[in-house]
Amino acid sequence: MRIAIDTLGGDHGRSGFGSYILYFISNLPKNPDIQIELFGTEEDRYTYTSGTDIPYSAIKLLDTPRALRRWYKYHANRFIKKQGYDAVIYPTACRMVPPKYKNHIGVAVINSIMSSEIADKSGKEKHQLKKGILKAQKIIAASKYIKDDLVKLGVSENRISVIHNGIDHKIFFPMADIFEDEIVDVKPFAIKRPYFVYGSTLSSPEKKHIELIKAFELFKRNTGAPHRLVLAGNDGPFAEEIHKAAFNSQFASDIFLTGFFPHENFARLYGGAEACLFPSINEGVGLPILEAMACGIPVLCSDKGALKEIGGTAPLYFNSDDIDQVATNMQKVVEETELRENMITDGIMWAKEFNWEDTVSKTIKSIIG
Repeated sequence: MRIAIDTLGGDHGRSGFGSYILYFISNLPKNPDIQIELFGTEEDRYTYTSGTDIPYSAIKLLDTPRALRRWYKYHANRFIKKQGYDAVIYPTACRMVPPKYKNHIGVAVINSIMSSEIADKSGKEKHQLKKGILKAQKIIAASKYIKDDLVKLGVSENRISVIHNGIDHKIFFPMADIFEDEIVDVKPFAIKRPYFVYGSTLSSPEKKHIELIKAFELFKRNTGAPHRLVLAGNDGPFAEEIHKAAFNSQFASDIFLTGFFPHENFARLYGGAEACLFPSINEGVGLPILEAMACGIPVLCSDKGALKEIGGTAPLYFNSDDIDQVATNMQKVVEETELRENMITDGIMWAKEFNWEDTVSKTIKSIIG
């Protein structure tokens, strides 16, 4: 069976979509009955295949949303038929897919809340995306929360397989013994401990950065603790409001916004932190809380979205709009040693259950039946 992986829209390996493709390829099971191939733009010929013998077919295509939409609509099925693929995995299906799947099994991988993704589109783009999701023969949902959202959109439940993403345990592992100094050196930053960390793009009010800043302020007033707040992530549409809230804070000197932060450097950032805070309320996957647990730090996070499903019993959960509750939980994890140690132990054990070998193996099995 010939299975292709579509790399279009993978941001050249520099986003969560690109990381999914890279991890998927590096954890492929050995199966002589399956041939895995990739296709995408010429620019990405070696982005995903470096160090492998996986065949790659290049497409002449402008890397713009409009060009991608038109290619999927008018050319994708013809290209796939010519290549002779039996099935195609679409890792960026929540962005764009073909409106129909001819002569192959379309496998849409969904790592975000599709109702929100579709709502953000307009006109033809919205219609094509929704039609493509509804027509996909198989859908891989990264959480039950995503599956429930897809069913509400009209996707048949029997076409959806819930397969959680893995985390890279070669990068994210317990490292408490590594950090004995006051400063954590995470190139290009040197961050003074102790600190809380929240890793997420500054993209929308649903990420709850501003509420977290207010909770941090209350924590500081209540405890007088020397802790800092590190907000690590790209600027997005909501960045101006978050920067303003941090700048105007009574504790502005203790709030650090890093801007773009390489994914592979998050392990050191987590490892040196007092705790990971994750107040986002509409997460379909929530991998950062697993990565933080794997690094051996407590996690405090929202009780909304898929976070309870992904986090299990290890984190302290809170209502992100309840500033008092968030600040109280921050104080607990700093002052209550037994609670902190139990959270760390439980988190490390829970995170071990999530690995890319299982993710890839289950995905392949769902395709070949």
